[in-house]
Amino acid sequence: MTSKADTTRRGFFGATVAAGAAAGALAAGHARAEAAPSRPIKIIGIACSPRPGKTTAAGLKVALEAAKGAGPNVETELIELAGLNIPVFDPAAPGSADFEKVAAKLTDPRVAGIIVGTPVYFSNMTSLAKAFLDQCMVFRKKGLALSGKVAGVLAVGGVRNGGQELAIQSVQAALMCQEMVVVGDGRPTAHTGATLWNQGDDISGDEFGLATARNLGRRVAEVALQMQGAAG
Repeated sequence: MTSKADTTRRGFFGATVAAGAAAGALAAGHARAEAAPSRPIKIIGIACSPRPGKTTAAGLKVALEAAKGAGPNVETELIELAGLNIPVFDPAAPGSADFEKVAAKLTDPRVAGIIVGTPVYFSNMTSLAKAFLDQCMVFRKKGLALSGKVAGVLAVGGVRNGGQELAIQSVQAALMCQEMVVVGDGRPTAHTGATLWNQGDDISGDEFGLATARNLGRRVAEVALQMQGAAG
Protein backbone atom coordinates (compact mmCIF):
# COMPACT_ATOMS: atom_id res chain seq x y z
CA MET A 1 0.00 0.00 0.00
CA THR A 2 1.41 3.41 -0.96
CA SER A 3 1.20 6.14 1.63
CA LYS A 4 0.35 9.75 0.90
CA ALA A 5 3.84 10.74 2.12
CA ASP A 6 5.49 8.37 -0.39
CA THR A 7 3.39 9.85 -3.21
CA THR A 8 4.32 13.37 -2.16
CA ARG A 9 8.02 12.46 -1.99
CA ARG A 10 7.94 10.88 -5.47
CA GLY A 11 6.12 13.90 -6.87
CA PHE A 12 8.65 16.25 -5.34
CA PHE A 13 11.57 14.16 -6.60
CA GLY A 14 10.10 14.01 -10.09
CA ALA A 15 9.51 17.77 -10.17
CA THR A 16 13.07 18.38 -8.97
CA VAL A 17 14.54 16.15 -11.68
CA ALA A 18 12.39 17.82 -14.35
CA ALA A 19 13.40 21.29 -13.17
CA GLY A 20 17.04 20.27 -13.20
CA ALA A 21 16.76 18.90 -16.71
CA ALA A 22 15.05 22.09 -17.91
CA ALA A 23 17.73 24.23 -16.30
CA GLY A 24 20.42 22.09 -17.92
CA ALA A 25 18.80 22.42 -21.33
CA LEU A 26 18.51 26.19 -20.90
CA ALA A 27 22.16 26.45 -19.87
CA ALA A 28 23.18 24.33 -22.85
CA GLY A 29 21.16 26.60 -25.12
CA HIS A 30 22.91 29.68 -23.74
CA ALA A 31 26.27 27.97 -24.17
CA ARG A 32 25.51 27.15 -27.80
CA ALA A 33 24.40 30.74 -28.44
CA GLU A 34 27.58 32.11 -26.88
CA ALA A 35 29.78 29.63 -28.72
CA ALA A 36 28.15 30.23 -32.10
CA PRO A 37 30.06 32.62 -34.35
CA SER A 38 28.37 36.00 -34.45
CA ARG A 39 27.23 36.92 -37.94
CA PRO A 40 27.04 40.56 -39.03
CA ILE A 41 23.57 42.05 -38.86
CA LYS A 42 22.18 45.28 -40.25
CA ILE A 43 19.73 47.77 -38.75
CA ILE A 44 18.04 50.12 -41.22
CA GLY A 45 16.38 53.43 -40.37
CA ILE A 46 13.56 54.64 -42.65
CA ALA A 47 12.95 58.41 -42.47
CA CYS A 48 9.39 59.12 -43.62
CA SER A 49 9.64 62.90 -43.60
CA PRO A 50 8.98 64.79 -46.84
CA ARG A 51 11.86 67.09 -45.84
CA PRO A 52 15.32 65.51 -46.22
CA GLY A 53 17.96 65.92 -43.55
CA LYS A 54 15.63 67.35 -40.92
CA THR A 55 14.76 66.28 -37.38
CA THR A 56 13.36 62.84 -38.21
CA ALA A 57 16.58 61.91 -39.98
CA ALA A 58 18.58 63.41 -37.10
CA GLY A 59 16.64 61.34 -34.56
CA LEU A 60 17.19 58.18 -36.57
CA LYS A 61 20.91 58.87 -36.78
CA VAL A 62 21.02 59.01 -32.98
CA ALA A 63 19.12 55.72 -32.76
CA LEU A 64 21.31 54.01 -35.35
CA GLU A 65 24.49 55.17 -33.62
CA ALA A 66 23.22 53.58 -30.42
CA ALA A 67 22.37 50.40 -32.34
CA LYS A 68 25.97 50.15 -33.53
CA GLY A 69 27.08 50.30 -29.91
CA ALA A 70 25.14 47.11 -29.11
CA GLY A 71 27.80 44.93 -30.71
CA PRO A 72 30.86 45.03 -32.98
CA ASN A 73 29.01 43.16 -35.73
CA VAL A 74 26.10 45.62 -36.04
CA GLU A 75 25.96 47.68 -39.24
CA THR A 76 23.48 50.48 -39.89
CA GLU A 77 22.03 52.43 -42.80
CA LEU A 78 19.70 55.42 -43.02
CA ILE A 79 17.23 55.61 -45.90
CA GLU A 80 15.34 58.87 -46.45
CA LEU A 81 12.12 58.62 -48.45
CA ALA A 82 12.08 62.37 -49.15
CA GLY A 83 12.35 62.96 -52.88
CA LEU A 84 11.59 59.34 -53.76
CA ASN A 85 8.53 58.31 -55.74
CA ILE A 86 6.49 56.38 -53.17
CA PRO A 87 2.95 56.57 -54.58
CA VAL A 88 -0.34 56.02 -52.78
CA PHE A 89 -0.95 52.28 -52.79
CA ASP A 90 -3.31 50.99 -55.47
CA PRO A 91 -3.82 47.21 -55.53
CA ALA A 92 -4.48 47.39 -59.27
CA ALA A 93 -1.37 49.39 -60.09
CA PRO A 94 2.30 48.48 -59.93
CA GLY A 95 4.56 50.08 -57.34
CA SER A 96 7.48 52.30 -58.25
CA ALA A 97 11.12 51.76 -59.08
CA ASP A 98 12.08 53.80 -56.01
CA PHE A 99 10.02 51.60 -53.70
CA GLU A 100 11.46 48.46 -55.28
CA LYS A 101 14.97 49.68 -54.47
CA VAL A 102 14.02 50.28 -50.84
CA ALA A 103 12.22 46.92 -50.68
CA ALA A 104 15.32 45.12 -51.94
CA LYS A 105 17.35 46.62 -49.10
CA LEU A 106 14.78 45.71 -46.45
CA THR A 107 14.59 42.08 -47.54
CA ASP A 108 18.37 41.57 -47.54
CA PRO A 109 19.00 38.54 -45.26
CA ARG A 110 21.52 40.58 -43.25
CA VAL A 111 18.83 43.07 -42.22
CA ALA A 112 17.67 42.01 -38.76
CA GLY A 113 16.01 45.22 -37.62
CA ILE A 114 14.17 48.24 -39.02
CA ILE A 115 13.43 51.56 -37.31
CA VAL A 116 10.68 53.62 -38.93
CA GLY A 117 10.81 57.35 -38.21
CA THR A 118 8.00 59.80 -38.93
CA PRO A 119 7.11 63.39 -38.13
CA VAL A 120 3.74 63.83 -36.42
CA TYR A 121 0.99 65.39 -38.51
CA PHE A 122 -2.35 65.77 -36.71
CA SER A 123 -1.41 63.11 -34.13
CA ASN A 124 -0.52 60.54 -36.78
CA MET A 125 2.15 59.50 -39.26
CA THR A 126 2.87 61.44 -42.44
CA SER A 127 1.13 60.57 -45.70
CA LEU A 128 4.56 59.49 -46.98
CA ALA A 129 4.88 57.02 -44.10
CA LYS A 130 1.39 55.67 -44.82
CA ALA A 131 2.13 55.32 -48.53
CA PHE A 132 5.35 53.46 -47.73
CA LEU A 133 3.70 51.10 -45.25
CA ASP A 134 0.83 50.46 -47.66
CA GLN A 135 3.29 49.67 -50.46
CA CYS A 136 4.75 47.06 -48.09
CA MET A 137 1.62 45.05 -48.92
CA VAL A 138 3.88 43.40 -51.50
CA PHE A 139 5.70 41.64 -48.67
CA ARG A 140 2.46 40.02 -47.52
CA LYS A 141 2.01 38.65 -51.03
CA LYS A 142 5.53 37.19 -51.04
CA GLY A 143 5.57 35.08 -47.91
CA LEU A 144 5.79 37.92 -45.38
CA ALA A 145 9.40 38.75 -46.19
CA LEU A 146 9.70 41.03 -43.14
CA SER A 147 8.48 38.32 -40.75
CA GLY A 148 10.79 37.83 -37.77
CA LYS A 149 12.72 41.06 -38.24
CA VAL A 150 12.79 43.41 -35.24
CA ALA A 151 11.01 46.76 -35.60
CA GLY A 152 10.96 50.00 -33.65
CA VAL A 153 9.30 53.35 -34.28
CA LEU A 154 10.46 56.94 -33.74
CA ALA A 155 8.19 59.99 -33.95
CA VAL A 156 9.01 63.70 -33.91
CA GLY A 157 6.36 66.25 -32.90
CA GLY A 158 6.21 70.02 -32.74
CA VAL A 159 5.48 69.99 -28.99
CA ARG A 160 6.47 67.70 -26.13
CA ASN A 161 3.12 65.90 -26.08
CA GLY A 162 2.07 66.40 -29.67
CA GLY A 163 0.73 62.97 -30.57
CA GLN A 164 4.05 61.14 -30.84
CA GLU A 165 2.78 58.01 -29.08
CA LEU A 166 -0.38 57.90 -31.20
CA ALA A 167 1.71 58.10 -34.37
CA ILE A 168 4.03 55.39 -33.05
CA GLN A 169 1.16 53.04 -32.27
CA SER A 170 -0.34 53.58 -35.72
CA VAL A 171 2.94 52.61 -37.40
CA GLN A 172 3.38 49.66 -35.03
CA ALA A 173 -0.05 48.31 -36.04
CA ALA A 174 1.09 48.11 -39.67
CA LEU A 175 4.39 46.47 -38.71
CA MET A 176 2.60 43.83 -36.65
CA CYS A 177 0.66 42.86 -39.78
CA GLN A 178 4.02 41.96 -41.31
CA GLU A 179 4.75 39.56 -38.39
CA MET A 180 7.62 41.77 -37.28
CA VAL A 181 8.87 41.62 -33.70
CA VAL A 182 7.84 45.10 -32.52
CA VAL A 183 9.71 46.58 -29.56
CA GLY A 184 9.61 49.90 -27.74
CA ASP A 185 12.50 51.92 -26.41
CA GLY A 186 14.51 50.16 -23.74
CA ARG A 187 15.21 51.00 -20.14
CA PRO A 188 15.29 53.35 -18.35
CA THR A 189 12.61 55.14 -20.42
CA ALA A 190 10.98 51.92 -21.73
CA HIS A 191 7.78 53.08 -23.40
CA THR A 192 6.27 52.62 -26.88
CA GLY A 193 9.19 54.07 -28.81
CA ALA A 194 11.29 57.18 -29.35
CA THR A 195 9.36 60.43 -28.81
CA LEU A 196 11.21 63.57 -29.85
CA TRP A 197 10.36 67.26 -29.69
CA ASN A 198 11.20 69.45 -32.66
CA GLN A 199 12.09 72.91 -31.39
CA GLY A 200 12.68 75.12 -34.42
CA ASP A 201 13.99 72.33 -36.65
CA ASP A 202 16.30 71.22 -33.86
CA ILE A 203 16.13 68.24 -31.50
CA SER A 204 19.52 68.77 -29.86
CA GLY A 205 17.97 70.39 -26.77
CA ASP A 206 15.47 67.59 -26.16
CA GLU A 207 17.48 65.50 -23.71
CA PHE A 208 14.60 63.18 -22.85
CA GLY A 209 13.67 62.60 -26.48
CA LEU A 210 17.28 61.89 -27.44
CA ALA A 211 17.49 59.38 -24.59
CA THR A 212 14.44 57.55 -25.98
CA ALA A 213 16.04 57.49 -29.45
CA ARG A 214 19.26 56.00 -28.07
CA ASN A 215 17.32 53.46 -26.00
CA LEU A 216 15.22 52.48 -29.02
CA GLY A 217 18.22 51.94 -31.27
CA ARG A 218 20.01 49.91 -28.64
CA ARG A 219 16.89 47.85 -27.88
CA VAL A 220 16.24 46.99 -31.54
CA ALA A 221 19.85 45.86 -31.99
CA GLU A 222 19.97 43.92 -28.72
CA VAL A 223 16.80 41.97 -29.50
CA ALA A 224 18.02 41.28 -33.05
CA LEU A 225 21.31 39.95 -31.67
CA GLN A 226 19.50 37.80 -29.09
CA MET A 227 17.29 36.32 -31.80
CA GLN A 228 20.33 35.61 -33.95
CA GLY A 229 21.99 33.81 -31.03
CA ALA A 230 18.85 31.75 -30.38
CA ALA A 231 18.62 30.80 -34.05
CA GLY A 232 22.29 29.79 -34.09
